[in-house]
Amino acid sequence: MTAAPTISADPGAVTRKPRRVRFAGWHRMPTKAKAGAIILGFFVLVGIFGPLLAPYAPSLQNPALSASLQGPSGAHWLGTTQSGQDVLSQVLTGIRLTLEVGFLVGVISTVLSVIIGVAAAYLGGFWDELISLVCNVFLVIPALPLLVILLGYLSSKGQWPTIIVLSFLGWAWGARVIRAQSLAIRNRDFVSSAREVGERTWRIIVFEIIPNQVSLIAASFVGSVLYAIGASVALSFIGVASLNTWSLGTILYWAQNGNALQVGAWWWFVPPGVVVAIIGTALVMLNSGVDELGNPRLRDAHNASKAAGHWIKPADPTAVVTGFAPPAGGLSRFTRSFSRQSALEGAKGGRN
Repeated sequence: MTAAPTISADPGAVTRKPRRVRFAGWHRMPTKAKAGAIILGFFVLVGIFGPLLAPYAPSLQNPALSASLQGPSGAHWLGTTQSGQDVLSQVLTGIRLTLEVGFLVGVISTVLSVIIGVAAAYLGGFWDELISLVCNVFLVIPALPLLVILLGYLSSKGQWPTIIVLSFLGWAWGARVIRAQSLAIRNRDFVSSAREVGERTWRIIVFEIIPNQVSLIAASFVGSVLYAIGASVALSFIGVASLNTWSLGTILYWAQNGNALQVGAWWWFVPPGVVVAIIGTALVMLNSGVDELGNPRLRDAHNASKAAGHWIKPADPTAVVTGFAPPAGGLSRFTRSFSRQSALEGAKGGRN
């Protein structure tokens, strides 16, 4: 006879969850999302502390001819520009401004997307049609010509015109996606019950609908940051955005004006270009991982090739036996038997 387990009334005897459960969200993230977050976090730290660690002022010019277009050395790790300016100092300073523009545009455009998309889906009717019409208008506006025209008149106002214009043109796609997801959520039972008990509209939107779209909103934010960084660098490179402050696009602009490619000064334009490419790659990896984390179909397809946390290797092809010789007459007897059986089955089929 087995003894019954003893039940303790001591609260300390209750089994507690291990401490690592707090980080379960990080463990559930795909590997590419973790890699993208780590790389992006590194550049965020560089953007915060980079200007403090810069060995020289980014605009400091050295009038000596020997300092012009000097290659990488101990005094200048990434070489100098045509005016004797330190490229490393410019890159460390430019990363901060480039990330500031990207994150500010991402926050503003994502907030607009969430407010407009959720409101259109929840209100429905005339408001939904009107907001959808406005979204469609913004989606078909040619963004690049409009950016060039607007920033051509506001280029002397600093980076805020770039932030405002990019946010103004970058919210429509996210609002359309969030609206489609909100349409699928607004008729769920928990939303209907909240509406029946008399909850206010803003409370239903903030506490019932938006929390169920966190992964989609995060993916929209990362995509907006990627769009903003690429657009701001491109606008600075062509000289449309403000050139009074140092950013990665500004460095590329002055490198182009100084004919760095023609004179072979690769250290002037390669480092900022590589930094932009790495930041963009990190954002793409993070966006793809967040999308996979929030999309059940992508997540199931990803987990289908894993078992117990380990990748399942594809099965080896069927082995082919070589050096086997059938007995005399064996293969011919098998061939005749197979032909006879096929003929009988064909005759039965014809009679039926």
